[in-house]
Formats: sequence, C-alpha cells, structure tokens
Amino acid sequence: MDPRHEHYLNISRRQFFGGCCAGIGMPALASLLNPSLLAGATNKARIAQGSQLPGLPHHQPTAKRVIYLFQSGAPAQMDLFDYKPALKTHHGQELPESIRDGQRLTGMTSDQESFPVTSSHFKFKQHGESGAWVSDLLPHTSKIVDDLCIVRSMHTEAINHDPGITFFQTGFQQPGRPCFGSWISYGLGSENDDLPGFVVLISQGSSARDSQPLFSRLWGSGFLPSDHQGVPFRSQGDPVLFLNDPPGVQPTDRRRMLDSLAQLNAMHHEVKGDPEILTRIAQYEMAYRMQTSVPDLTDLSDEPPETFELYGQDARIPGTYAANCLLARRLAERDVRFIQLYHRGWDQHENLPSDLPLQCKDTDQASAALITDLKRLGMLDDTLVIWGGEFGRTVYCQGPLTETNYGRDHHPRCFSMWMAGGGIKPGLTYGETDDYSYNIVKDPVHVHDLQATALHCLGIDHEKLTYRHQGRDYRLTDVHGNVIHALLK
Repeated sequence: MDPRHEHYLNISRRQFFGGCCAGIGMPALASLLNPSLLAGATNKARIAQGSQLPGLPHHQPTAKRVIYLFQSGAPAQMDLFDYKPALKTHHGQELPESIRDGQRLTGMTSDQESFPVTSSHFKFKQHGESGAWVSDLLPHTSKIVDDLCIVRSMHTEAINHDPGITFFQTGFQQPGRPCFGSWISYGLGSENDDLPGFVVLISQGSSARDSQPLFSRLWGSGFLPSDHQGVPFRSQGDPVLFLNDPPGVQPTDRRRMLDSLAQLNAMHHEVKGDPEILTRIAQYEMAYRMQTSVPDLTDLSDEPPETFELYGQDARIPGTYAANCLLARRLAERDVRFIQLYHRGWDQHENLPSDLPLQCKDTDQASAALITDLKRLGMLDDTLVIWGGEFGRTVYCQGPLTETNYGRDHHPRCFSMWMAGGGIKPGLTYGETDDYSYNIVKDPVHVHDLQATALHCLGIDHEKLTYRHQGRDYRLTDVHGNVIHALLK
C-alpha cells in the first residue's frame, strides 16, 4: 500500500482538524518555551494576560479569583445558619405529610416508619450590625457576619453525595464534564507563570464517621484541554509528586532533557497536529518552574506569629483545614485563579450532637481567619470566597431520637451557604425557608444560579463561556441558571 494512503487512512478526525492548524503550532510552542521569540504585539499581549480567551471578560469583573471552601458531606443548615425556634414546639412530633409532600427519600430513611421532627441541640444568637442568626458552634464566623452574604435558600437536584458534589463542581450529576475551576482556567487563564491556575487542597475532618470519597474527576478538565485540570497539593512528602529531581540529576540536566523532549514533541505535533501535545509541553515547563515556586509557597517560615494566632495553631500542621486556608491565602497572593478546598466529614447521619461540633472546630476559626486576612491585605474586594456543601440535612431524625442524640439524612430541597468578597453584597441574609427548614418559601437559589452568579463576578456571562464538544456547545450551567443580582453590590 502507498504509505501516504496508509497515513491518511490512519489519521483520526481530531488529528485531521488538528493538522489543519499545525501552522500555528510552532508559534504556540515558541511562546511556551521563550515568549520573547514572538514579535507580534497581539501575541505578546495574549501571553501577558495569561492566555485569556478573546472577548473575555464579557463585562467589568468584581473578582479576580475564587477560593471555594467546599464542606464535603453536607452541613446541617438548621444547626448552623437557618434558625428555627418553632422546632422546639414540634420536637418529637411526626413531620406533617403536607410538609414532606411526597419527597423522594434516600435508602437510609425510606423504610422508617416514623419521621420525628428534631429541633437543634445548639443555641443561636444574632450577631453584627446585620443581625444574622448563627449557631454557637461558630463563634469565629459569628464575628465576621457583616462581611458575609448568607444564602439560606439554596436547593439542588441530587440526593446522594457523589452526584451532589459532581453537580456543584461540574453543573451536571453524571461524571465527565469540566469542573468549575477548569472552566475558569480555560476562560480567564492564569496570572502566574510559575504556579498552576487551578489548585486543589484536601483536608480530613475530625468526624467520627467515615468520610465520603472524593474522586480526582471532581477537579478534572473533562473535554477541555488537560492543562486546565486542577493540581492537587499533598500534605505529606513533596507537595506535588516528582517535584524534586532524582539523586544525581542536576537542574542543568533537567533543563537539557526538557529542551530535547520539547523538540521531539514539536516534531510529533508537526505530524499529528494533536493540540494535547502542546498541552503536554506546557505542563512539563510548568512542572519545571514549580520546582522553585512551590517550595517558596509552602514555606511558612516568613509568616509572623500573629498569623497562627489568627488561623489557629493547626495552621502549622500540613494537611489540616487551617493550614489549607492559610495556603489558600498565599496562593491568592500569588494570583492563582481558582483555589479549591475540600474538607471531608460533614455526613452526620447519626451522633450529630457530638460529631458536628468536631467539624465546626476544624473549620470555624480558619474560615473566619481567611476572610479577616484577605480583608486586612486589601484582597477581599477582588477575591470571591464560597463556603458550603452539596445539599442540606433533614429536619426529621434518622434512626432513633433520644434526649441527647439524633442524626439527619440528606436533604436537597433547602440548605445554607455563604459567600464573601469579590462583588458580593456583605451583611446580607438572603432567602427564607418554612418553619421546618424543609421547603423554600422565598427567593430560591439553584446550584446553576450560584454558578452563574460566581461567573458574573469574574466578568463572565455564563451563557457565553462555551466549548464545542461532539457537535454541541457545552457550558458550566448546562442550559439553566440565572444571575442573582440581589446578592451583588
């Protein structure tokens, strides 16, 4: 067979279209290895702004970056932010069928014969000039309520953890789509050439119950170019795998190896035209630069004692929530675009009165410290901070209800989250639920609405940030979502 004919038969559709743009491949490669080689003013400007997509931002942004404090497992809203004093009157009584209204239940409570109303074990007080109601489990958060926008009317479509978290992160309950951070990285690029634009930090809570697993696809780029996926930082050993050179390998050796590898990949790209080859070259170069930038980032020796008094002494222990909040501030200072924290252990199906305080002790001081620290540094105005889980908890008890103990099941119909900074209106409590914290009665906010509003703060019209995949234009908010302007300054 004619080798040319064989080549055309073997080439894939992606390779064919990729090959059509191979003419721009070498300039792109040159921009990665040596930006000064590009003489065009347009290309230089594009590199300077971190490969932001043309046309973005769609409007003037109020936020440059996002810190997302995801509380994996779903905090109980009526025990933290959604004060329901009437529950004391109904405590132990059967939840009225008119309130439950045939809601789908999880397999953990669907066979219960009784659904007794369970008031909160904890006390609430109003705080700040805004008068926001906050549980006594959150003494530090209560001091910053005037900087927060507390949304008590969140609702979602998922009733179990994995689809619930996937829905929040990707806008869809099934795996495979790009996550929130990847969309931001794809649209706005990075402002730091020496650190990834999207970083992931994970901490394990003090909960006695086993935590729900977190899968790497939650920070995956899906069908977007792979350089937009999140980079997880580890708490033990090197923060990033293979950060240090093997014994006997000098930095000059590594540099020569990468240069040679880049040339080989460039030759391969000339033939195949696959854009992922350029992505791979870019990732190799980023890894090389991170050998210097990451140790500087994670070295806390330059932090004064006041920092650890603010965040708590756990901030000295790598991998804790407090340490990750402090690291998030340091990443934000270095212009990392999207910083995703996951704190596991909020799934209180049982022993909530003893378990929930442990989770709050893990997170309360550090979350409040992060807001205080960003504000002190003048960074809260352009940093959007989001706190919340994948859904809420039921007002009825899961399992036996006693005077000192109860548990709560998953509840997607209403739950609470808070946001701060980045153009969000401070000192606002938004939305209302019924007396049972079971149904929303005013100003509902859907997951897609939250995503659309966060994108709006970053200067992005959520309907316009799209990516064509398999013949369809996809976006983070799927075909839904509205910006909630009442949450904005």
